[in-house]
Amino acid sequence: MDGEKYMDKLSKKALKEQYKNRTLIGGVCCIKCHGSSDLWIRAASDMQGLKNRFQFAVSIDFCPEPCMSEAWKQFGAAAFSFEVLEEIKKKETQTEREFSDDVNTLLEIWTEKLKSE
Repeated sequence: MDGEKYMDKLSKKALKEQYKNRTLIGGVCCIKCHGSSDLWIRAASDMQGLKNRFQFAVSIDFCPEPCMSEAWKQFGAAAFSFEVLEEIKKKETQTEREFSDDVNTLLEIWTEKLKSE
């Protein structure tokens, strides 16, 4: 194996390990359409991943969800924004399921809070 390929393999392995060991931050966000009063509340166990997917969808002008397609067609990608409402960190002692349950509870709280406003 030549030196460059060996270093690439080590770099990929280190990146994979770093990804697996990252601290997960989940939470609740709001996607708003500024051309209308529409907004969509979403929760994710990986908030950065959700934000990245949204930003990518906007950059290629591809509606991220079918429920947004009418507003997307009418107002365009530039009319949409992503706002983090609340984030929580996954505790080292939590299972994926427990963390997901906490994120979903947070979603319920925010859904009720925004309905009452």
